[in-house]
Amino acid sequence: QVQLVESGGGLVQAGGSLRLSCAASGISATYNDMAWYRQAPGKQRELVAGITRDGITNYARSVKGRFTISRESAKNTVYLQMDSLKLEDTGVYHCNLDMSRSKPLTWGQGTQVTVSS
Repeated sequence: QVQLVESGGGLVQAGGSLRLSCAASGISATYNDMAWYRQAPGKQRELVAGITRDGITNYARSVKGRFTISRESAKNTVYLQMDSLKLEDTGVYHCNLDMSRSKPLTWGQGTQVTVSS
């Protein structure tokens, strides 16, 4: 059974940092193109960061230079290091396959990130 479990969200002040984790089971996070997405209140889900099976990364313009996507093959986990957080980074963060290349898997619960002033 394929499952994606996100964790690491929370409440943080603007300028702070969080590291999100996405533990994959039933699918390889190493041999697939993976991505983090977020959905802010009242907005559509948007791609935040992606990492290809070859390790090439891409970022939304709004997070470039502040967020870093990575993965740990041994743990079959994808991470999102978020630094210099801004109010507009608030939202529910999900990981999934990179939808520009693949149909998404069943969405997990996601992890809530709330940035306060």
